[in-house]
Amino acid sequence: MMKKAIIPRMQGMLRDLAFVLALGSAAVTLLPAQQAQAMSRIKDLANIEGVRENQLVGYGLVTGLNGTGDTLNNCPMTKQSLTAMMERLGVNTRGANMRTANMAAVMVTANLQAFSTQGTRLDVTVSAMCDAKSLQGATLLATPLLGADGEVYAVAQGSLAISGFAAEGEAAKITRGVPTVGRIANGALIEREVDFKLNQLSNLRLALRNPDLTTARRIAAAINDFLGADSAEPTDPSTVSVQVPRNYSGNMIRLLTEVEQLRVEPDQRARVIVDERSGIIVMGRDVKVSQVAVAQGNLTVTITEQPEVSQPEPFSRGETVVVPRTGVKVDTDEKKKLAIVKDSVSLRELVDGLNALGVGPRDLISILQAIKTAGALQADIEVM
Repeated sequence: MMKKAIIPRMQGMLRDLAFVLALGSAAVTLLPAQQAQAMSRIKDLANIEGVRENQLVGYGLVTGLNGTGDTLNNCPMTKQSLTAMMERLGVNTRGANMRTANMAAVMVTANLQAFSTQGTRLDVTVSAMCDAKSLQGATLLATPLLGADGEVYAVAQGSLAISGFAAEGEAAKITRGVPTVGRIANGALIEREVDFKLNQLSNLRLALRNPDLTTARRIAAAINDFLGADSAEPTDPSTVSVQVPRNYSGNMIRLLTEVEQLRVEPDQRARVIVDERSGIIVMGRDVKVSQVAVAQGNLTVTITEQPEVSQPEPFSRGETVVVPRTGVKVDTDEKKKLAIVKDSVSLRELVDGLNALGVGPRDLISILQAIKTAGALQADIEVM
């Protein structure tokens, strides 16, 4: 009989043990997944020094406007550009009284992507310079685009596409969007390449988008673990220098494609970003606050004027006068008492504690600044 009673009890214990082991294995499998979600690729944390865009700019003319172009008398550069262009085409217009409103002077800008090759195209943005009312229907004439060194890297030409419009009558006017700015998709043809031989580099430098000592050290450690040698070293909070190993010599592209996929958990300073104009507050995950007591209230003084007319007695020699009646009311928000914001161990608890005060974003900005002044906020406050 005792053996029969012990067997079911042992079976129940075994089931409980199996359940505990299953929970433990589930916790072990969930932990790496949570850590993986907090980690980012080196590709998303840093740029490769030397691999960058280059800004191009040019001055040109657009034609084909329906009477919404520049006024030549008010825009001398448009008139001079028109005269010079016509002379290059064999037409002499010097001294002539030109009155055209179908063209305008514009600035053309573009970004030359890294490793863009000769003959490929890029998008350009065209912006009016003078008093043109709209660039709708405009066509950009051939415009050379210059780099910072003064060399021509591309030539832009084509029809503009604008997202805004303007219409007006004798007594009303409506404008939507910005009709004096347009874009030309694939509107520039690249004529010169930026010479940068990435594959011949012997030393690679990674520039962190958000400089931080801890993040730079973690990136260097991840690269060294992958390469199996001390090839990477952080030189400052924003730069990690990588010496190209021998097995990757002459094959920088292979090294970069493998390094940029490594995952690192980025670190950052505890900061509170405040935009007083819009009342926006952004707090980082490492923001902590010591236990403080906060009281928030406003002193409101309301003054109302209700003048009354005083009439004299009938058949008397008095005069009708206006007698002032002033009412003054003072509101000190006596119902609002001290509230305690406890020690925070997470951003969620900090937000819950500040929300418990029942104040708006603008009052919350003043409260955070006061807590920082009291030395209870372990974070930097940056006002935009």
